[in-house]
Amino acid sequence: MNKGLKPLWLLVLLAVLVALAGASIAIGSRSVSWSEIVGALGGSADGLGQAAVTKRITRTALAMLLGAALGVSGAVMQGVTRNPLADPGILGVNMGASLAVVVGIAYFGLWTYTGFIWTAIIGAGITAVFVYIIGSLGRGGSTPLKLALSGAAVSAAASSFISAVVLPRGDIAGNVRSWQIGGVGGASPAAISQVLPFLVVGFLICWASARSLNALALGDELAAGLGENVMLVRAFSALGAVLLCGAATAVAGPIGFVGLVVPHLCRLLIGVDHRWLIPFSALSGAILLTAADILGRIIARPDELDVGIVTALVGAPFFIAIVRRQKVKEL
Repeated sequence: MNKGLKPLWLLVLLAVLVALAGASIAIGSRSVSWSEIVGALGGSADGLGQAAVTKRITRTALAMLLGAALGVSGAVMQGVTRNPLADPGILGVNMGASLAVVVGIAYFGLWTYTGFIWTAIIGAGITAVFVYIIGSLGRGGSTPLKLALSGAAVSAAASSFISAVVLPRGDIAGNVRSWQIGGVGGASPAAISQVLPFLVVGFLICWASARSLNALALGDELAAGLGENVMLVRAFSALGAVLLCGAATAVAGPIGFVGLVVPHLCRLLIGVDHRWLIPFSALSGAILLTAADILGRIIARPDELDVGIVTALVGAPFFIAIVRRQKVKEL
């Protein structure tokens, strides 16, 4: 793409996100008119309208933040591993964070957002390292397919451990199962205020890594020849990605496929330069998760589908297509 068009596309994505934010506030189990929205924002709406609008604003803000976090996390993970199949869900990182949180709830009385976030980040980091080590064993090192298979195996194991922890604990089973699906329906100002600092730090680390990730894409030897410390670049970039996906998982549960779909679509639009890919992935991830949340409210009205189910329905066919394409390349 012509470099001069990239800022224009950013503005287009921003306009789409603003439109979706308005739709997200307007759409729900209770019909809310635009006059009620304006009135609620001005503090003059009736009680029901005020409550509905306030809750939807908080929910929309959380969906945009977490969508941006997952989109950027996926883009950076794909850059760090040079693996088109990398994604916090597919590599098992989200499920590792979930296991850590569930263990914390069941055995250590963990019930604060700050505790959830720190525990999820630690669990995500340990899982990311473990999956990378397992996927690097054997001939050929860490190929995309080996990493994806390692992530799938670790994810399945973590899911089994979660079930083993939760099943005997009827006092936490209902809440944990609901959280495991992945959703933003429980959004609150407290959740946003607690997770925001972690997301900001994660975004800044990923943004600071953009130029080094471009060098890493050329191969380890060329990157080292350009003056990059390859191991340090990988560790620093991965830290940003783990902060983003761990914090997002702590607040909303394991939401899959956003980090896989978004970077691929952005590369088709603007190329592989991470200095542009990261902001594009942030906006596109926010758009995807907000749109998925709106769709979940529409297709199951007056109930709703959690956003994790909607992203899985969208992302699973996309993942299959990428795997088939990657297999053809390897052959």
